Amino acid sequence: MDRLTLGLIPFALLLSLVLTRVARWIGHGLNALDSAGVAGQVKAPMRRVPNTGGIAIFWAFALPFAGLLSLLTGAELDPNDWNIVPADLHEHMDGITARTPAAWALLGGAAVLHVMGLIDDRRALPAWPKLVVMLVVAGVVSWRTDTRLLTALDGWAGGAWLSIVITVAWFVVITNAFNFLDNMDGLSGGVALVCAGALLASTLSRPEPQWFVAACLALLIGSLLGFLRFNFPLSRRGATIFQGDSGSLVVGFLLAFLSARLTYLPVDDAAGLVDAGGGSGGGRGVSGLLSSEALPALFTPLVVMAIPLYDFVSVTVIRLSQGKSPFVGDLQHFSHRLVGHGLTKRAAVLVICGCAMATSIGGVLLATASAVEAVLIAAQTACVLGVLGAYEWARTP
Repeated sequence: MDRLTLGLIPFALLLSLVLTRVARWIGHGLNALDSAGVAGQVKAPMRRVPNTGGIAIFWAFALPFAGLLSLLTGAELDPNDWNIVPADLHEHMDGITARTPAAWALLGGAAVLHVMGLIDDRRALPAWPKLVVMLVVAGVVSWRTDTRLLTALDGWAGGAWLSIVITVAWFVVITNAFNFLDNMDGLSGGVALVCAGALLASTLSRPEPQWFVAACLALLIGSLLGFLRFNFPLSRRGATIFQGDSGSLVVGFLLAFLSARLTYLPVDDAAGLVDAGGGSGGGRGVSGLLSSEALPALFTPLVVMAIPLYDFVSVTVIRLSQGKSPFVGDLQHFSHRLVGHGLTKRAAVLVICGCAMATSIGGVLLATASAVEAVLIAAQTACVLGVLGAYEWARTP
């Protein structure tokens, strides 16, 4: 199963390379280029670069995802006859079939955000309607896929409302965090690639890997790699295509969903929920994770995504302190602040991706860490963020 899962990466990579070229050609042909944004938004000088890269990212993920679901759902297997389904998947077919509706719900939620992003990239939408759509998508997907975080708190709260609120908030925050990061060539895609790689390593290192989550992460990694070939600032010319909101919203949403499914699944729930390839089963049995040994795993997504969250929180605080809307873009992101301190844009992107890699490595280890090791990982993450903050504020008037 490991080789089958990892084999999805080059498959999605090749598809993404082709689709990104097509999306770039379409962008130039339709004059779908970098735009000014909403009223009051402050952006870097516009460049004649298509912002249609999200089309390639989404479809490089969605086409093999939908194709595999259609191929595997309800397939009748006869061990004596040849069939297209690999032998390693035969024992997981019941679980795949059972969880197919939830998988379609995930793809549907990503598609809604993709379409909204496409519209926003052509004609900037106000912030609040977009936020409402994100909340609705997060709520529906959470309900349809039975994904709820920290359900052990429901008894204390007197109902499921608290875990639902936490889940929806996580989805919306991470979706917006990667949308906020999309402000320099290669930044949002590069950080997303690091986070997706860390989450994939985390699930494959478990005694009972979650094959559905792993497969989705592999497809996402391949999609991002193909896109970054044209978006990462490898030369002075910089990116030849942007992902736009149609890409950043999808990437953030997928990482939010997959990180929740990975982290909060009981490892002993092997009767068709984890090992069967259908995902987590949401919050069922999550209280079993609240032991002293398993508790650190709950913080895995926070550590893996510490850098996107640092940018999201810091720029939100800065905007609110200035009496501005946190959803109206400007040039005060973490990346812009580093450039203001003298780094080139390419150096700023590499520094941020490097910091994301440093915290993500700790997140991978956190799932199996002892109490002492978990404290050390938490201290390491705090040190990385603390050094970044000290550097910024020491040099900022």
